[in-house]
Amino acid sequence: MGPSASNSICPENEKLGQFKGNHAHSNGRYGFRIFHNLMSRKYPCKPIIYDSTKPSDPFWQNPIITNNFLDVTSWKNKRNGAIVGRVGDTRLINFKTADNILAGIEFERSDRSADDMARVENALIIGKTENTEEWLDSVSPHGIITPRSENFTITGAKFYNYNFNEAAALGTCSHCFHSAATDSGSRTAKTEKLFFDTSVNKKIRYQYPFKAIWFDKDGTLTGLGPNTWATWAFKFLLHKECQISEPHNGIICDSTAQIRRVAFYAPKPLSIFKLQRANVYKWDTDLIYGKNMTEYLLDANNWDKVYFRDKKDPGNNWVFPVLTGHKYKISFGGTGIDFEEMNLSLGEEWLETDKPVYFVHNFTDVRAEINVTTDGYQVLNETLPSKLMTDTNFQTG
Repeated sequence: MGPSASNSICPENEKLGQFKGNHAHSNGRYGFRIFHNLMSRKYPCKPIIYDSTKPSDPFWQNPIITNNFLDVTSWKNKRNGAIVGRVGDTRLINFKTADNILAGIEFERSDRSADDMARVENALIIGKTENTEEWLDSVSPHGIITPRSENFTITGAKFYNYNFNEAAALGTCSHCFHSAATDSGSRTAKTEKLFFDTSVNKKIRYQYPFKAIWFDKDGTLTGLGPNTWATWAFKFLLHKECQISEPHNGIICDSTAQIRRVAFYAPKPLSIFKLQRANVYKWDTDLIYGKNMTEYLLDANNWDKVYFRDKKDPGNNWVFPVLTGHKYKISFGGTGIDFEEMNLSLGEEWLETDKPVYFVHNFTDVRAEINVTTDGYQVLNETLPSKLMTDTNFQTG
């Protein structure tokens, strides 16, 4: 607002000039912050339109402009070395952070971009230096915390000294510190050219809702080679492609696997589904063939719980990661609740070439039989007397 205010001026969407070589330390919250939005585009006051029919240039109607923030050093801040709000093609390049209480770098949302646009490049992230202060000894920071959206990449980051308390190099879902966090989860972050010093005990520590997906382009995160994966250790994902990994706080999966997000949401009637969990079972034919189904369903190694979440994108949901090429049985409410309507959506990362996924739902055929017997004689259907009869023992209705 001001004397020059105009609907033709949209500062949050303007092109950045230059931001390079700045230093920040000992701030009460953040050393570097983009607040709230930075979604630079050719026509700042016109909307961004995503054209899925042109995957090579989906924003051609209002091209997104790249913003590079360069060579920032940020240390001993009471929250983050750097935090980025909702952004488009915004890149933090050659950032150095150390001794920050919550995280070195955090991205909140990157949903106004595409693959490899919103990113951290060639960062040096140090959990604790020899010049640290006492307040860092009682916390468990992350090196980089990923956004609660898709389209985020970390390339060339180096991590040191995450070897105290529950400190970890990587964290998931920005601002998701408690069960009421505002995202449905299972967002995919992509990594390459990472380096973890031997002083890093935990490579990943998941945050609520404990569902995030990592795609490792070159194997430097998982150690399993290019095109491998990491996610939370849901038991229904423990197939031969995957293995439990303590440093990764979940499972890691080889290149024969493929992990995608699915969302069941907006059930009807909502009142009987709200707050009800979903049980998700491994249901591949070779796993259940010839098995005692009662024993299989009771075996806790074959299934896991996915909890109902009323928030967000979409609302009233059960969102979880799946291994493509497999079959799953889903029972809402634990033992199964009938739904009149249920919606299913696939995450943004799904491709037409992906392997299929099969979902099996409860089906119960219930037939009710009502017999009327008087003095040992069964009255046949459609022959019951009406209210016009004088003998009250034979009246109906």
